[in-house]
Amino acid sequence: MKKLLFSISLLMFGASAIAQDLPTNPEPGKCYVRCKTPDVWKNEDVTIETKAAYKKIVTRPAQYKTETERVLVQEASKTLKIVPAVYETRDVVVVVKEASYALEVVPGSFGSETVSYTAKQDASALKAIPATFSPDSQTIEIKPASAVWQMSDKAPDCQSDDPNDCRYWCYKPIPAQFVTVALTKLNVDAHTVKTNVPGFDKSYKKTVVAKEPTTRQITIPEVTKVVKKTVMVTPPTTKVVEIPAQYSTIKKVVLVKDAWAEEVTVPAQYKTVTKEVLVQKGGLTTWKEVDCAITQNSVLPINWNLGSATLTPEAKRIIDTRLLPVLKTGVAVAIESHTDSRGSKTSNQDLSERRALAVTNYLISKGINSSKLTGNGYGENRLTNRCSDGVSCTEREHRANRRTTFRVINQ
Repeated sequence: MKKLLFSISLLMFGASAIAQDLPTNPEPGKCYVRCKTPDVWKNEDVTIETKAAYKKIVTRPAQYKTETERVLVQEASKTLKIVPAVYETRDVVVVVKEASYALEVVPGSFGSETVSYTAKQDASALKAIPATFSPDSQTIEIKPASAVWQMSDKAPDCQSDDPNDCRYWCYKPIPAQFVTVALTKLNVDAHTVKTNVPGFDKSYKKTVVAKEPTTRQITIPEVTKVVKKTVMVTPPTTKVVEIPAQYSTIKKVVLVKDAWAEEVTVPAQYKTVTKEVLVQKGGLTTWKEVDCAITQNSVLPINWNLGSATLTPEAKRIIDTRLLPVLKTGVAVAIESHTDSRGSKTSNQDLSERRALAVTNYLISKGINSSKLTGNGYGENRLTNRCSDGVSCTEREHRANRRTTFRVINQ
């Protein structure tokens, strides 16, 4: 009876697959999406002149500067003046006993010296380390893997009235069955470890001669006496006294540059407008193989800055490596952005929409046609856990709700 039901099930599945125009020769574990070839557009920049260039005349006034001139009002002259002799009293030193010297004994000096020697030499010691073991296991396949066709639910944002649109046919694999046998594994066999037993040094002190005894010479200075004496320092003479000339300063204004006219060119003003130009008309519908994982919402691990919808360089790198290669295969993608429950519902909704728009705008800047992108923000309306308003949660739980995802959609 079970075999009969299974045969009827296969017949019904085959009829359904023919009705859905499913791809031929599917492979187990693969998913397929029906794609419509989109119109191919490109952006062109057109520059237009919004204001013509023209000339204007600017008049410049004459330029002056003030100069200062020094003029002679009385010539220089000379006069003579008598300078009398100059005398002074000086101290004269007279030697009353000549200098001599005497000898003095300087005793020797001693110091100490430290001598080191090896009191015990270095050696080594051995320590036995026993063998160590760890548990292990071996897995054996007891039933091979198989596969079966399965149709997904209709996408929630599908705009078609046809119940067969916006669905994915996946050839779902049935995993193999295994049994695990426990084993004991030798990690490290018994061995010895050698350690050093260091020796040590000792020292003793001995007294040594630092300086031999000697003699030194002591100088006995001479004895002198000071007497006073009046002497002429400068004889009488005359000197010429210079009477300097006298000057006065006057100011006058001189012309540096006469007035002139100057032509100034005012450049034209331009504006650049971007327009879309159709390169190739689309419309052809085909089947395309896609990774089964991306037919469901896949998380882009973007760490948005708090309250920000600006893509960081790391976020752009994640989009380039995770999402851009998927879009370059020709499929269409839905971008969804979510927030946690902290903050007002209105601000969270606005923030999620701006983050979804930031991702789609970045993909358009990388050459992806806008017809292949759908971006939506859901704010805090689709939480993945219990962390709603008023519930105390950890930062890790809140971060699970603060996510941006993508999935492949039918075209």
